[in-house]
Amino acid sequence: MASVHESLYFNPMMTNGVVHANVFGIKDWVTPYKIAVLVLLNEMGRTGEGAVSLMERRRLNQLLLPLLQGPDITLSKLYKLIEDSCPQLANSVQIRIKLMAEGELKDMEQFFDDLTDSFSGTEPEVHKTSVVGLFLRHMILAYSKLSFSQVFKLYTALQQYFQSGEKKTAGDTEMEPAGREDGERKMEKEELDVSVREEEVSCSGPLSQKQAEFFLSQQASLLKNDETKALTPASLQKELNNLLKFNPDFAEAHYLSYLNNLRVQDVFSSTHSLLHYFDRLILTGAESKSNGEEGYGRSLRYAALNLAALHCRFGHYQQAELALQEAIRIAQESNDHVCLQHCLSWLYVLGQKRSDSGVLLEHSVRKAVHFGLPRAFAGKTANKLMDALKDSDLLHWKHSLSELIDISIAQKTAIWRLYGRSTMALQQAQMLLSMNSLESVNSGVQQNNTESFAVALCHLAELHAEQGCFAAASEVLKHLKERFPPNSQHAQLWMLCDQKIQFDRAMNDGKFHMADSLVTGITALNSIEGVYRKAVVLQAQNQMSEAHKLLQKLLSYCEKLKNTEMVISVLLSVAELYWRSATPTIAMPVLLQALALSKEYRLQYLASETVLNLAFAQLILGIPEQALTLLHMAIEPILADGAILDKGRAMFLVAKCQVASAASYEPPKRTEALEAAIENLNEAKNYFSKVDCKERIRDVVYFQARLYHTLGKTQERNRCAMLFRQLHQELPSHGVPLINHL
Repeated sequence: MASVHESLYFNPMMTNGVVHANVFGIKDWVTPYKIAVLVLLNEMGRTGEGAVSLMERRRLNQLLLPLLQGPDITLSKLYKLIEDSCPQLANSVQIRIKLMAEGELKDMEQFFDDLTDSFSGTEPEVHKTSVVGLFLRHMILAYSKLSFSQVFKLYTALQQYFQSGEKKTAGDTEMEPAGREDGERKMEKEELDVSVREEEVSCSGPLSQKQAEFFLSQQASLLKNDETKALTPASLQKELNNLLKFNPDFAEAHYLSYLNNLRVQDVFSSTHSLLHYFDRLILTGAESKSNGEEGYGRSLRYAALNLAALHCRFGHYQQAELALQEAIRIAQESNDHVCLQHCLSWLYVLGQKRSDSGVLLEHSVRKAVHFGLPRAFAGKTANKLMDALKDSDLLHWKHSLSELIDISIAQKTAIWRLYGRSTMALQQAQMLLSMNSLESVNSGVQQNNTESFAVALCHLAELHAEQGCFAAASEVLKHLKERFPPNSQHAQLWMLCDQKIQFDRAMNDGKFHMADSLVTGITALNSIEGVYRKAVVLQAQNQMSEAHKLLQKLLSYCEKLKNTEMVISVLLSVAELYWRSATPTIAMPVLLQALALSKEYRLQYLASETVLNLAFAQLILGIPEQALTLLHMAIEPILADGAILDKGRAMFLVAKCQVASAASYEPPKRTEALEAAIENLNEAKNYFSKVDCKERIRDVVYFQARLYHTLGKTQERNRCAMLFRQLHQELPSHGVPLINHL
């Protein structure tokens, strides 16, 4: 969940997904597309109430705002949008534009003269202060300021615009079927939104102020909430470069360029754009106009803070710390406590390798409480942690901070999984996926493509895979791949999840060579996880010395990073190496260390797994009665919330302990104990079958065959022996004694 926290750095351009753009020096001007929109408005005013139905009028009104705010689109696309809303009006608009384009220059002059009549009379068709009225007045004013040569160029452009639209319409008519269904079909929301697609963005000249604002707002919102619907990185960068070519001081365009470069992990270009954004913001005086003299310093300190977050995202921790020190210095000079709190949070992220990170966190919490900022706890008990999240959630719901609500639920999902409560984790993940966003996002996009949703879906896939539901996990991953394409910024989450699930399946199936080939991909996405799984493969291949060296290096590294969960997992693997090397006494202190860490951090599931390993060590040492006592302490959490594989291991170990304990029993009681062990072995075999773990099924049927032989059940023994022989021929054997394999 670290990636969820790291994405929450201060974004001065966006508030609830809306870009506050300020285009300096760009005014509205008349274009052929805007003349076509003016024709549409004029025809709507001339059409009587009875000629257009109420539903058509409503669809036209919904269409107007994106047409007025959006960039210029082709005439054929405009015809299609109008036709989908009101076919009758589309014909009128087409005829009117045709007469104007094929006529003379005076026809366009007369058209603009007639537009002023819309405001005349006691009950004018359009109010001057309405959205449509302001658009009409801007166009009339812009047209009246044109010289004769400019008017002639505009009319020539209108003719070319009309001719290209007619050619496109004629081509589409030939390709489309002759018949078209009539009636009142419901208009698609995508058509109403007029989303900016690559072929629709005008590259012939600069956008007007409103068009630029709408374009930046829409693309920034899509990048934040639904990246798949935004322009591709190359196309978006091309449009931003075109915009900056006409106005290099357009600060917000530089910031959108920064966000776009983050999508493709381009550290140089993203840093360049971020610095340009704050440089232009200071040079133009935009901050000073709104915040007085304070604006200049505010831009500088938040520029340094954003630069620190950027370097931290790319793993450049030394550069991030230098930028953070600069932000802290400027914030202290300006007495900006909120900025200092953000800096303190990032200082804790960067200082996790140092011993004073806990002090920094406690100080951060105290300052957050004082200034009313969201609080966080670490190293606390589960109830205190959930209480802290509950208090934060109350603030989030009170102020409708939907993004923080989503992040909080994703955090709870990860926390419950860390504690080993798979049922609660599943509930939280499903809650996040089923809830509707409170945030209204432009272009009809719901907030369902954020990092929080990617994290929740990955947890959901892993939870299903742990329970043997591989088909369901594949469906979740398929949905993730569609929602977050490989070139999107959150694709690494599902890539790592997919690789881990494939690795576990290969290990369960005994295909260690396939698992080894997956280690490279896992290491590229998460180096610690990759090294750990490499050690697991080496251990499975009986390369004990190589696995031990790798685990010792990983243990030292994780202890420095204070990655407690991985430290415990490494300790358990080291203990397994010791007892597989016939030295179980050395494994006991290692297991006790893992148990102490699990208890200290309240990691119940890891504690139960450690106790399971302790019981197995006691079984090897020849004290099965104490091993059974330990198993009764650990088996309940495993059966309640554990993975299917762990449930099977637990039941298999119970059966081994029962058989070992029965050696000292009287014959009647011994027979009863062996029959109970066979029942537990059947349950373990069912668990292993769900995850297709053939190697462990082979061990179970071997054990069953021995027990059936002892009880004199020849038919059952032969059935188990035949199944064992089939699996033994199919799977490789590494010569590991059965009793030394948990």
